[in-house]
Amino acid sequence: MELGLPFETYVAKYKYKYLALYQALREAILSGNLPAGVRLPATRELARMYGISRGAAAQSYDMLLSEGYVETRVGSGTYVAQGMTKRPDKLPTSREPVLSAWGKRLMDAIPAGDNENESGDADRLEEGTISFTSVNIPMELFPYAEWRSALAFAGGIGGRLLESGPPPAGDMELRKAIAGHLRFKRGIEADPEQIVVFSGSMQGLMLLFQLLVDEGEPVVLEDPGFPGIYQAVSASGGIPLPSPVDAQGLVPSEWEAKLLVVSPSRQYPTGKVLPLERRRALLNWAGRRNAWVIEDDYDSEFRWRGRPIEPLKVLDHEQRVIYIGSFSKTMFNSLRLGYAVLPPALVSPVVAAKAIYEPISPASLEQRALARFMQTGGYARHLRRMTKVFGARYEAFCEHMNRQVPEVFRLERGDSGLLVYASWLKSGEAYDRFRQAARDRGVVFRNASVYHYTFAPPAACFAFAHLNDSQIEEGVRRLAAAWTDMLKNRYDGGGSIF
Repeated sequence: MELGLPFETYVAKYKYKYLALYQALREAILSGNLPAGVRLPATRELARMYGISRGAAAQSYDMLLSEGYVETRVGSGTYVAQGMTKRPDKLPTSREPVLSAWGKRLMDAIPAGDNENESGDADRLEEGTISFTSVNIPMELFPYAEWRSALAFAGGIGGRLLESGPPPAGDMELRKAIAGHLRFKRGIEADPEQIVVFSGSMQGLMLLFQLLVDEGEPVVLEDPGFPGIYQAVSASGGIPLPSPVDAQGLVPSEWEAKLLVVSPSRQYPTGKVLPLERRRALLNWAGRRNAWVIEDDYDSEFRWRGRPIEPLKVLDHEQRVIYIGSFSKTMFNSLRLGYAVLPPALVSPVVAAKAIYEPISPASLEQRALARFMQTGGYARHLRRMTKVFGARYEAFCEHMNRQVPEVFRLERGDSGLLVYASWLKSGEAYDRFRQAARDRGVVFRNASVYHYTFAPPAACFAFAHLNDSQIEEGVRRLAAAWTDMLKNRYDGGGSIF
């Protein structure tokens, strides 16, 4: 066992080495760095580690033993005694760090937040609660056997393929596979050299904001929209410019800006689809303003009806659109792989910036495995299978909601995606109390207010893909029961708030 004691510090403070070692061990025990029950090195080993005589090491142990800090066990050695740790009730406070302007903007951009909307809330929920908050792939339906085979192939014989990592832009085989998938599924003609792989799409977005946004410059964002993008723009020094979304998605305007972030194929979180004339209007605006457009295509892979929506990237003849995609929603959340299809002029700057953060692209095994999974058709089969499952679950959820709680929610129906936006039909006060009533009944959902940058009527978002049919039915039944509780005046203090 190697002990990381600040021995030299104590030697400078105390005259004798045995006393310095005693004090160092004593403080380590009291602070908890050497917890109760830990076996200490033998005196011979301790003497070797700190360059002292074996007698000095033994004398230090004898002092600790006499004061009860350690105990000896015949034939076993010396151990830290129980009950000797004395941690301070309150750690000493340090001075506030002096952050850079970027660091200050970053901390200011972090919201106090309603954590109920995070996908990781499952650990905080009571057992038996049905959660409509997590947008996760049901892992019991994931093709593990195919994925394990792809991982084994990616490592090579004896792991030889893991000796070298991919370049900053990502594994070339994966970039080729992404290009082929986009060509077939989305109609995007993408050169693999124009594709850069990131550790999740948000990493790519943050890096793009750092490259394209000067401090104080406005960036057009959808309202409502994804809070993480708002935070990333703010941290980068940009000024978020919230722009309204109506029944057809983002409303085009003559913005005085040089960057727009939009989700045209499925607006987040409302699910609205931007019609062709508006798509062309956005591209015309970008041409007039010499602006960039970031197209966030976050979850349009799962489409169970209707014709595929043509991405902005397909209509872009002036190379102004940056197309962002992600595998975290189509594979599994912990697979943090996203990508960007870049205009030729941005490839070198983006790769150079990414190389500073990641000289070797991370997750090389997963990148190569995903390339293999896509090349062998496993990814396409997985998407088809999951699309069928999710389509059925979506229809079941909408049917139960329209039958059991039609008087409180109006669903914004769509043809794809893993989230349903629902407008609340009663008062704001009633909505707040309904959320609590629902939680008391053992069901939770997302509060859509976190997606709005300006005032908006109350709304909710429901994730459904991770729930089976019986869970969906029971979850909606609990919502209906919560509303019944409110109608009985359990939550309105005896007066009407509806």
